[in-house]
Amino acid sequence: MAGYFLSPLYPIASLVLILLLIVLITDFLFLYIKKYPLQASREVADRLSLNDENKVSIHLVNKYAFPVSLQVIDELPVQLQIRNWQRNVKIEANASTTLEYVIKPLSRGQYQFDDINLLVVGPLQLAKRKVQIKAKQIVKVYPSFIEMRRFQLLAIGNRLQEAGVKRIRKFGHSSEFEQIKEYVRGDDYRTINWKATSRRGSLMMNNFTDEKSQQIYCVINKGRLMKMPFEGMTLLDYSINAALILSNVALVKQDKAGLITFAEKQDSFLIADKQPGQMNLILESLYKQETNFLEADYEKLYATIRNKLTNRSLLVLFTNFESLDGLKREMPALQRIAHYHLLVVVFFENTAIKSLVQSKADNLEEVYIKTIAEKFVFEKKQMIKELQQHGILSILTSPEHLTINTINKYLELKNRNYI
Repeated sequence: MAGYFLSPLYPIASLVLILLLIVLITDFLFLYIKKYPLQASREVADRLSLNDENKVSIHLVNKYAFPVSLQVIDELPVQLQIRNWQRNVKIEANASTTLEYVIKPLSRGQYQFDDINLLVVGPLQLAKRKVQIKAKQIVKVYPSFIEMRRFQLLAIGNRLQEAGVKRIRKFGHSSEFEQIKEYVRGDDYRTINWKATSRRGSLMMNNFTDEKSQQIYCVINKGRLMKMPFEGMTLLDYSINAALILSNVALVKQDKAGLITFAEKQDSFLIADKQPGQMNLILESLYKQETNFLEADYEKLYATIRNKLTNRSLLVLFTNFESLDGLKREMPALQRIAHYHLLVVVFFENTAIKSLVQSKADNLEEVYIKTIAEKFVFEKKQMIKELQQHGILSILTSPEHLTINTINKYLELKNRNYI
């Protein structure tokens, strides 16, 4: 532009423009001289764990004879709702590198990864080339098996306290005899075996162990109330994760684990067992569970339990009630179930309402809102009393503490010899 006003500058500007075009063409040639200059492959497990961090790796290979700067854009599954994922990486000439990141799926089902897009800048920093790598891949998101394995390792090592499970003192002892052993300080005098003591001439004790092979059923309500969201997941998904982990802990404790799901009709029924493949059957069954937004039928649930469960079992019912009237409508069916089995009803705190109660009211409208919120919180406490009056055990918990509180209740009932 200056050359139009100062004529001596025009030839110089023309020369610079020509040189720029030459450099630009050279940069293009460097980028496009190879047909397949870059390679990329994605490594992701065939199964992803719900609400856990799952690692994904992208292996990149540079076949250029010069270092390149890459902008990597991986086309993630739509369920993740991540639209701005990109990473910048530099790779030396004829070298490779691995890019790692984590994803945290919040819903079960099939997730589809699509292509990997690479934007490479030329060595002269004037041109850019897009390389699209076909990498379509479908993976399945299952209930939280990563968390399940963590609890399994802790249960095998008798270290569940590290995950927040309470240490519960045993009340009395189990009726299942294990062996006769010599007395050591601290043993219960009530378990002295006097016949063995007279034969050996020293105190001998009867040693008892926890009763095994008790039937534990996780019963999951798939009605519309279980579709309520909490931190990106539904109450149904929280219940499914907790049921999976509880079943695994029960199997580690040598009990039998089973599964029942229901809504307007009974859906899945997996008989309690402790065979090696039982956890895989439970996992596959839980993966397919979906809600259809209809009301749950507790009368049909009772009919299913009465017809199919012949032995007294522990039934952990994952459900939800938002009003005391709603609980009272289902109370007759719950009472009949509790008459034949040990029933524990697990339902959820409304954390949004709880936060309203704890907030400060600055005007009349907020006072009204806070008063109504306190009414709903009070009704939840009334539900616990209503269940207690009918001899039904209950757990009122927030979704985030569901797994820990459920395992605590199971271990408490086991230590008290209720099951």
